[in-house]
Amino acid sequence: MPQLNPNPWLFIMAMSWLTFSLIFQPKTLSFTSTNPPINKTPTTTKNHPWTWPWS
Repeated sequence: MPQLNPNPWLFIMAMSWLTFSLIFQPKTLSFTSTNPPINKTPTTTKNHPWTWPWS
């Protein structure tokens, strides 16, 4: 079966991942986010206990 022969496909997969990791990934990570996170103090929420009618 030709699908089990890893000779050409292993090289193609390795080269495509190497190309992605070295060329495309730094270019896409260099873009600035349109919605940068804001340093806000977290607000604490008050938890109200629920009274269950059957207990």
